[in-house]
Amino acid sequence: MAQKIKLYLDEDVDPLLAKVIRDRGYDILSTHEAKMHKADDYKQIDFAASEGRAILTHNIRDFYRIAKEYAKINKFHAGIILSSQLPFKELLKRIIHLLNRQNAEDILNQIVWLKDFK
Repeated sequence: MAQKIKLYLDEDVDPLLAKVIRDRGYDILSTHEAKMHKADDYKQIDFAASEGRAILTHNIRDFYRIAKEYAKINKFHAGIILSSQLPFKELLKRIIHLLNRQNAEDILNQIVWLKDFK
């Protein structure tokens, strides 16, 4: 059976999203809950990978670059979900759509564009 995506929210994503998605039965952790809000981007993605969590971020430029770096050196991550800043309800809708359509194996070491889940 396919494993569900576990999420980790980068510090630029509203931590309220974690509570709302968790209340809907999904496994999600915010940077604030993990006490990682002062960590740099590399530490964020490495923490997410160590937990088997895909990271959701609005920091498209930096995390796209990091994903390319990791691909060159075959370094593992559990998925990088990139999204522009969206109104809360739209972000929630797209994340739920992603979580219902994809599984953890689908996004392993992949860049996922949340704009594809309207």
